[in-house]
Amino acid sequence: MKIALGADHRGIETARAIATHLEREGHETVVIGPAGDESCDYPEPAYGVARSVADHDAERGVLICGTGIGVSIAANKVKGVRAAVVHDEITAQLSRSHNDANVVCLSGDLLGQRLMEKIVGLFIKTEFEGGRHARRLDKIAAIERGEDPAGVTNQV
Repeated sequence: MKIALGADHRGIETARAIATHLEREGHETVVIGPAGDESCDYPEPAYGVARSVADHDAERGVLICGTGIGVSIAANKVKGVRAAVVHDEITAQLSRSHNDANVVCLSGDLLGQRLMEKIVGLFIKTEFEGGRHARRLDKIAAIERGEDPAGVTNQV
């Protein structure tokens, strides 16, 4: 699987370490962020990763900033991206199985690297359940089109 990883200065070293871990597991990665430890505004790598996922250049995305919140807000502005802030293995699994999230957003300040590697691993391998959850994704797509989600009535 091809995975785009991005981070600001608070998470770039961890993003690179996770990319190396993923490559050892057979995944292809691309890392977007500052070349060194210079300051970087989180919307820039968030946009790069979100664009990669929305354009189908990468199947999944991983974003890291201080809290995970800023990159999530920025990434979710890109049509077709469902970025979820995740803090543990359960929310990683549910973000995929129930919400079909395609970008996981992590806190570089609150989570350790080993936990982030576990979270990313679960995020990558967990499949979307579909069923009743698909109807909810249809409603999210309606919002992206500027429509009222209450108008989506398909039954799953």
